[in-house]
Amino acid sequence: MSESLTIVAYLGAAILFILSLGGLSNPETARRGNFYGVIGMAIAVLATVLGPRVAAAGIPWIVGAMVVGGGIGLYAARVVKMTQMPELVALMHSLVGLAAALVGYASYIDPAAAAHFTGAEKTIHDIEIYVGILIGVVTFSGSLVAFGKLSGKIGGKPLLLPGRHLLNLIGLLVVIYFGVQFVRAESMDAGVTPLIVMTVIAFLFGLHMVMAIGGADMPVVVSMLNSYSGWAAAATGFMLSNDLLIVTGALVGSSGAILSYIMCRAMNRNFISVIAGGFGSGAGKTAAAKGEAQPAGEVVAVTAAETAELLREAKNVIIVPGYGMAVAQAQHIVNEITQILREKGVNVRFGIHPVAGRMPGHMNVLLAEAKVPYDIVMEMDEINEDFPDTDVAMVIGANDIVNPSAMEDPGSPIAGMPVLEVWKAKTSIVMKRSMASGYAGVDNPLFYKDNNRMLFGDAKKMLEEVLVALKTA
Repeated sequence: MSESLTIVAYLGAAILFILSLGGLSNPETARRGNFYGVIGMAIAVLATVLGPRVAAAGIPWIVGAMVVGGGIGLYAARVVKMTQMPELVALMHSLVGLAAALVGYASYIDPAAAAHFTGAEKTIHDIEIYVGILIGVVTFSGSLVAFGKLSGKIGGKPLLLPGRHLLNLIGLLVVIYFGVQFVRAESMDAGVTPLIVMTVIAFLFGLHMVMAIGGADMPVVVSMLNSYSGWAAAATGFMLSNDLLIVTGALVGSSGAILSYIMCRAMNRNFISVIAGGFGSGAGKTAAAKGEAQPAGEVVAVTAAETAELLREAKNVIIVPGYGMAVAQAQHIVNEITQILREKGVNVRFGIHPVAGRMPGHMNVLLAEAKVPYDIVMEMDEINEDFPDTDVAMVIGANDIVNPSAMEDPGSPIAGMPVLEVWKAKTSIVMKRSMASGYAGVDNPLFYKDNNRMLFGDAKKMLEEVLVALKTA
């Protein structure tokens, strides 16, 4: 394939990637957006492999690597459950970072590249390598920690080292110092040492950065690492002088940054404060352990049959799904209940909080998998004002996103965080296994409100009983 044809193919792929992002912005066009992305990536890969920069002798190695990687991807797509998608996404981000770092080292030790660049061009190329490896390694190690937290292998409690901000500042200054030494190095051997030192510091910084972030902020972490992986890919594009990789990385990096901003705004959080850590503790102390006043009131439990009766008599129902629904794989039962209620003339809608679950859009993906109609799935801002006119607000495995402490307790760790105001409904029903606090480690006064009822047990099992009661009525 000629250079001109490769450029045209890259341009077409870039357009398809932009169309893909546009399609993914709406659930109804998401499937088409995914299709555009797949076609664009296929064009990009073929244009690169068959382009003038790849020697014919190297094509079998590339094809072999693609077969192995594609096989692993297909296997993962078939066996990974929807509840495991957040940690899978984090793991994929780590591989992008690792690839960027390895490409950076390969580009530095490549004798052809060393002979090609001189003067200012060499300085710019060295900076591209240094920054690319830095971002790649931070993304790699940070994503590994995120994978561990999301999969439960690492606790959600933030690791707050004494003087952690000073440690980060010192690390940054050391990275800058060795970056200057790297650019000034007169030989490859002289530049390897600064590069290795920076790599170690970047690896530790990535670990420390995500370890210091609490469990409640994990949706922000996922989108943040998505942005990092994009910038790492863009840096790789600069190293390889690949325009498409630069464009693609910039698209991913900027969209991830925008998504991180949206997540932070949804939690009333400052992005810098999220990175600084210290919010959200999966093993945090409860109010009682801290000596603070516990929520007042009495918990009223209900049965599945009583829940079915409340739903049957309601005219307006809002269902609020959370991570508990994902763990129980109860989305299909929820859809069946929704269909039965709508057939009975009940107005059923879903209220989705932007940070519900463990990654952005987690609940939307689960509901789409269960074929819940898109037009009844509403965002928090669209549906919050409707709770006072709602007969039953049914919370399935959610906790922090329906916690009134965010609005009523200025001293709460989640104070100011916008939440779904389910307690304003005539009756709220919360489905949980126990009275345990949510991922942020904060007690929930909703459970003790007079108009709230608790349906204890596994979400899928309880919903199946509700479904049977609705069918037999």
